[in-house]
Amino acid sequence: MKEFLLIFRRNEVSEESQPSPEQIQAMMKPWQDWIGNIAAQNKLVSSGNRLASEGMVVKPNNVITNGPYVEMKEAIGGYIIVSANSIDEAAELSKDCPILKMNGNVEVRAIVPMD
Repeated sequence: MKEFLLIFRRNEVSEESQPSPEQIQAMMKPWQDWIGNIAAQNKLVSSGNRLASEGMVVKPNNVITNGPYVEMKEAIGGYIIVSANSIDEAAELSKDCPILKMNGNVEVRAIVPMD
């Protein structure tokens, strides 16, 4: 089995359009169910975390900018690590991800171990 990083991307959300606490609570159940299903298949390596929308980017020559990437129209909202036999199988696991119902997407990347 190999490990794959599933990165959840969404359209950038402004401060004014942030969901209410009630909306956030309602969104949690589908995520818990989806991740629980992957865990039940013994394919969940790490449940990852949500990522804050603010951040910084460190560039060469000690340049630090506010970020993450202000020129992007999408933001990374979180990630999990799964184990699968192939990238195709990891992509199949992603098909039911709740981010897809919010016009987001899932980027699937193989993790290459450092030997």
